[in-house]
Amino acid sequence: MGELRFRDITQRIIGASFEVHSFLGNGFQEVIYQRALAWEFSQKSLNYAREIEQDIYYKNLIKPIGKRRADFVVEDKVLVEIKAVIQLDDVHLAQALNYLKVYNLKVGLLINFGSKSLDFRRLVM
Repeated sequence: MGELRFRDITQRIIGASFEVHSFLGNGFQEVIYQRALAWEFSQKSLNYAREIEQDIYYKNLIKPIGKRRADFVVEDKVLVEIKAVIQLDDVHLAQALNYLKVYNLKVGLLINFGSKSLDFRRLVM
C-alpha cells in the first residue's frame, strides 16, 4: 500500500479534532467546533484559512451560478469540512467531495463532532 498523500497534515488535523471532541464532547453547533478547531490548528502550527468563499461555475458559463464556503483549507492542501450531526450520511460525503472538486484539492477530511465518538472520513480525488 502506498503512502497517503499529505499524511502528516491530515494526522495533525485529526489529532486536533480529537482534542476538540475530547474537551467539548458532542451537542454543540458546528461554529463552536470550528472555533475550537481553529485554536487547535494554531497550537499545532497548521496554517489554515477559514470560511473561504469559492465561486461555483457550470460548464462554460462566464458568470458563477453560486458560491460555497469551505470550513477550512489547511496548508493550502487539505479541505476540512465539519459537521455536528448524529451520524454522517451519504449527502455529507457527496457535499464534501463536491467541495474538493470546486476547490481543486486532492485530499479532504469530513469530520463529525455530533456523535458520541469523533467520526471522520478521509476523501481523495
